[in-house]
Amino acid sequence: MRPTLFALLWVMSLQADDMSHLMTLKNYTQERISSYDRDGANDDGGRKTPLKPGETRTIGEVQGPGIITHMWFTIAAPEPYHLKQIVLRMYWDGDPLPAVEAPIGDFFGLGLGEYFVYESGPLSVGSQKALNCYFPMPFRKSAKITVTNEGPQNVGSLYYNFDWQKHKSLPADTPYFYAEYRQATPTPGWTSDWKTNGDPNVNNHPNLDGKSNYVIVEAEGRGHFVGVTHSILQNQGAWWGEGDEMIFIDDLTKPKITGTGSEDYYLGAWCYGGCGISPFGSAKPTFAFKHYGNPMNGGDARGAKWMVYRFHTDSPVPFDKQFKMTIEHGHGNHRSDNFYTVAYWYQLGSHKKRPPLPPVEKRMPQMHNVEGPTVGRP
Repeated sequence: MRPTLFALLWVMSLQADDMSHLMTLKNYTQERISSYDRDGANDDGGRKTPLKPGETRTIGEVQGPGIITHMWFTIAAPEPYHLKQIVLRMYWDGDPLPAVEAPIGDFFGLGLGEYFVYESGPLSVGSQKALNCYFPMPFRKSAKITVTNEGPQNVGSLYYNFDWQKHKSLPADTPYFYAEYRQATPTPGWTSDWKTNGDPNVNNHPNLDGKSNYVIVEAEGRGHFVGVTHSILQNQGAWWGEGDEMIFIDDLTKPKITGTGSEDYYLGAWCYGGCGISPFGSAKPTFAFKHYGNPMNGGDARGAKWMVYRFHTDSPVPFDKQFKMTIEHGHGNHRSDNFYTVAYWYQLGSHKKRPPLPPVEKRMPQMHNVEGPTVGRP
């Protein structure tokens, strides 16, 4: 009997959440793509053939049907921002457009080019710069994975392991996995004439249609949105949030879902640490859970660095024709901070509604002088 997509996803959810699937015999073969030394020596990271500036290298190309179930990378490179300079791309079934396109650090949630340890359900960074991804990535005919070095120096060592299952067939309605990077440096705040986020001209500014919101992703077709990693570099003081998420589903004229604040969407609360109760500019507690987290928290001063994430793996957000995920940058979009995001979703067919990847020099995290407060209460 041909498997149904529901049955396949149910089994995969069991694999991700508990060990009950261990009692069930498997009907796939376990495969691996690896950077092991083909000569049998110990140059598993490719030191003898470093990834040169400007070079694109195919590090995996396999025939399906199959599902990539886990990816692991670790990198040794002299460039301090190599996480922003190395671009990861993944292609399904011969589509010339990449399904995954992001700086490699951003894909794993490290959107400011700095390593830190955290664990979520789909993504984690282990001790000593170990990058892990558990999103299932199905393909019918083929999968191709490339990396491009857009930095000025050689990448000395690039280690990787990709675990994948080879199946006899996949359900006809199995969607593809997608991931897309976007940024705004800075977000276009409509004013710098404010002292706190609660100033009347800010607090009373209406925004019902979300036209000036930061766009995390747009997609056309049928699929479901499963999450976002979001890194912030503050160009202004005070709490970077106050912005509501607005999600447009099959009707781009008005949001289907509107939230109550940035930390609320990312499932935290009260500015992640008191909304002015803690000393100005001081870092606040961090946390990292399965579906949501705030593993990088720099406080409220200009120059503060943040990372937050939200995964809808418990209840993906479905769409039939169109989808747009947005969030305000401050209430009514009054703030001008740097946003770096990667959206993750599944959909049938090819993803054609995408912006080009920003050039490498534009991806480097650096503050911009946008005036406004330098530090203070939200």
